[in-house]
Amino acid sequence: MTDVAVVGFAQAPSLRHGESTTSGVEMLVPIFQQVLKSTGLAKDDIGFWCSGSSDYLAGRAFSFVQAVDAIGAFPPVMESHVEMDGAWALYEAWLKILTGEVETALVYGFGKSSAGNLRRVLSLQLDPYLHAPLWPDSVSVAALQARLGIEAGIWSEKEMAEVAARSRASAAGNPQAQLSGQVSVEELLAAPYVADPLRAHDCAPVGDGAAVAILAAGGKARELCERPAWITGFEHRIDSGSLGARDLTKAPSAAAAGQAAGASGADVAELHAPFTHQELILTGALGLGGGVRVNPSGGALCGNPMFAAGLARIGMAAGEIISGRAGRALGHATSGPALQQNLVCVMEARS
Repeated sequence: MTDVAVVGFAQAPSLRHGESTTSGVEMLVPIFQQVLKSTGLAKDDIGFWCSGSSDYLAGRAFSFVQAVDAIGAFPPVMESHVEMDGAWALYEAWLKILTGEVETALVYGFGKSSAGNLRRVLSLQLDPYLHAPLWPDSVSVAALQARLGIEAGIWSEKEMAEVAARSRASAAGNPQAQLSGQVSVEELLAAPYVADPLRAHDCAPVGDGAAVAILAAGGKARELCERPAWITGFEHRIDSGSLGARDLTKAPSAAAAGQAAGASGADVAELHAPFTHQELILTGALGLGGGVRVNPSGGALCGNPMFAAGLARIGMAAGEIISGRAGRALGHATSGPALQQNLVCVMEARS
């Protein structure tokens, strides 16, 4: 089988409403230039382009077509799109290289959450017959999940606050983070609820942003990167979309994807957990022990641009290998309500 590696990654700063650029193109052009420069590639060298975004978030049909302007209208390119986080576009590009059709692929994800009411927009992904007509917003659904875990004694509000404090401290070294800095657990617990038992620090901030990654096959990857992040496992699993049909305190799809991808033995893990309690669920489901560095970038709790945050988790995990800070890394992305869908990408360094 063809060996495939992540050889480059870049992301735009995650910015809240009023500070962001006006379109996907403006977010993408600078990071396209950055990632191409880091690998020494030109646009013409890319064999396949794949994007992840959402028309529902943008509020217009075929919104991803406008973003193609960041690639350029000429010469024609082989291009595809998924109505998902860019992590799923990365999966498609990985398969494209495995088929032998191309040697290189550029993947990007982007989203402008500030264009509408994100909590309401995400209600559209719920069951259209039983749940969506009630319009439970995404934070309220997550609050139900958090309350179930607290009542069952699986985690506590203090443990949730500890996740937030650690994430913000880790994000101090990430210039693309929206939130960062030292904060005490006591200070966080003194804040008011936004949806009991969730406080503001328990929820990922609303922000706009984009991320881009380059994949390459075999010898090409070694030419482009001194220490490629070789993909050794890549899996996606889905749980029921009905909130009443599964135990919300667990993530069996994450556990299954992790097992199939070979998640054990990772030095570092970047988890796409938009809520503090969801990081606790994922670390358990993926079997991440105390020796694993979790979200050294700060994770989604410090910057969660829709349709780019999952790709960013894989890119940041790959960056740990490329930089020499890790030998084996795990990148995770989620979609849907209450961790319904989970994708796991395992990467490693090779001599």
